[in-house]
Amino acid sequence: MFTSTFTFYKGEYDADFHALDNAIAEMAKAIPGYLGEESWENAALGLITNVYYWESMAALRQLMAHPLHLEAKQQHTRWLKGYQVVVGEVVSMYGSLDIHPLAGRRVAEPRADERLNE
Repeated sequence: MFTSTFTFYKGEYDADFHALDNAIAEMAKAIPGYLGEESWENAALGLITNVYYWESMAALRQLMAHPLHLEAKQQHTRWLKGYQVVVGEVVSMYGSLDIHPLAGRRVAEPRADERLNE
């Protein structure tokens, strides 16, 4: 399993932002291999973090290459004051997993061709 963690400083959102954001969310959820997401906000700092879970790097790469995602990247300065993306491989999950959006899901060992080689 892989994660893409998107952390950003909030800017000013307009109708274009909301339309594009909603379209990307629907498109991402339709990609085979999309597993779920969770979000946090630090209102004091104006930071938002979204963690997206993916069954494979191939699924995540479909999102990254999609025209809507590329459009959002090109226009990010209209709506965000800065961002960072971290792509990670989940090797273990433990604790009170019933609170997690992937509750009960077993984390499998990734195939060699799915490992991040960037």
